[in-house]
Amino acid sequence: MNDVKLSVMPPVRAGVCADPVWMTEIARHCESLGFESIVSVEHPLVIGTYSSSYPYSDSKRMPLPDDCALPDPIDLLAFVAASTTKLGLSTGVLVLPAHHPVVLAKRLATVDRLSNGRLRLCVGLGWMREEIEACGADFDSRGRRADESIDVMRTLWADCGDEGASFSGEFFSFDHAHCFPKPAPRSDGEAIPIHIGGHSAASARRAGRRGDGWHPLGFEGEALLPMLRLMREEAEKAGRDPAKLELTLNSVAPGTDESTLAQARGLGANRLVVACTKRALGAAKDELSSLADRVRLGDRRGERELRELRGERG
Repeated sequence: MNDVKLSVMPPVRAGVCADPVWMTEIARHCESLGFESIVSVEHPLVIGTYSSSYPYSDSKRMPLPDDCALPDPIDLLAFVAASTTKLGLSTGVLVLPAHHPVVLAKRLATVDRLSNGRLRLCVGLGWMREEIEACGADFDSRGRRADESIDVMRTLWADCGDEGASFSGEFFSFDHAHCFPKPAPRSDGEAIPIHIGGHSAASARRAGRRGDGWHPLGFEGEALLPMLRLMREEAEKAGRDPAKLELTLNSVAPGTDESTLAQARGLGANRLVVACTKRALGAAKDELSSLADRVRLGDRRGERELRELRGERG
């Protein structure tokens, strides 16, 4: 079975994601240790008086302060890309209905091309009605809009020849459109992978029907199993191969060890996003170095690179 890759999420609540020195140093440190990727989160804006219920806390209020410095995730990943050479770049989670997919497709393809194909996109529907509506989208139809947005982006990323790309949907339409650059070419022939993040059965179904993977939020252990079955069933119904869908799970850096990886592996996970908990740069580096030592990350990287040289997946 393929080993579980480790991705790093900075301590978002600490506001460090907008600190150029902090992000440059931690990204280079992650790359040197052998972490697979770094993750950037998103809120285009926060409405301080929101009445929507945050789905991941009993208090129904999100833990981020209203004035938390959250840079645009795509721009942040472009900045990180310029400071690194191999580190993967991922959103987690980008609020898809808040973006126009034509503009988004262009921005993502640009970053992916200039970073030599290092981008992974994880998208969700968003839970804050006030935020979605402030971005000009209807909250109640955001699921259909998100599905269509994924289709739009893949249409624009594909090679459509001299005639260009055409699309006709409920929310977006165009004919003979040419959108360049295309994402960087990949060995499997696919464009930028799109993973679905979410806390509902709908997100599992969407991952099965349209995603390249699923990043469940709020599901753990045994509770995850029926959702995984649902994802795979939806993939089969859509004529897709469920074995090709990746699974990304969450962990916390100081609590992650070999047993954590074994549990994730047992659930079929391809990746763990580990949250860094330290605000001070030196302490954050030490926390990630300690994690890398506990799980022999350097050894795993060497084994993975050897498999890649042999043409094996994973």
